[in-house]
Amino acid sequence: MDNLVIAATERSPAVDFDFAAGVLSLKGESYPEDASTVFGPIFAALEGFLGVAECRALRFDFELIYFNSSSAKALMNMFQLMDKAAARGVTIEVNWFFAREDETMKEFGEDFSEDLEHVTFNLATTQN
Repeated sequence: MDNLVIAATERSPAVDFDFAAGVLSLKGESYPEDASTVFGPIFAALEGFLGVAECRALRFDFELIYFNSSSAKALMNMFQLMDKAAARGVTIEVNWFFAREDETMKEFGEDFSEDLEHVTFNLATTQN
């Protein structure tokens, strides 16, 4: 499967999906005017990768500084997709990075993690 790399814009995060390594990341801010335009290709690539029989392990790093409500919905959809794959036996680790002083992003990570039964969800502060 081809990797998915999308440069960050002023309103959308950087995407780096290295499928061969099983390491995916979203980094930056996410408040696009049309979340489906930004997240559609991301969701399709993730769904395709998780549907491949050889997919046995995945690490997904999230380092988001800010996101709006439509991005939050897209993120939740991605988490649900990963949780279903993990229930089928794919080992999935999510790393949710946040700045030490950013209680809001920490709380979002905690909220997302509560809805996941089969995914390992780690909260970690960034080194900045």
